[in-house]
Amino acid sequence: MKIKYFAWLRERLNRGEEDVSPPPEVATVADLIQWLRSRDEAADLAMQKPSLIKAAVDAQVVPHTASIANARVVALFPPMTGG
Repeated sequence: MKIKYFAWLRERLNRGEEDVSPPPEVATVADLIQWLRSRDEAADLAMQKPSLIKAAVDAQVVPHTASIANARVVALFPPMTGG
């Protein structure tokens, strides 16, 4: 699965994307964020407040309770504003 990072997440992690293979117990977006934090100090610091992070699974914005089963791309980004 490809993880894409946007805005300040991308800046704080110093990468725009990475390919990962989460273990089977990582089933939801929330699980994925926790798993990413547990394996990388930079991710842990960047994602200290997971509730601020929005997610899209295969280009569809989803809540943190959404499944990542069979996901090809998960995008993580901060809240967006528009005008």
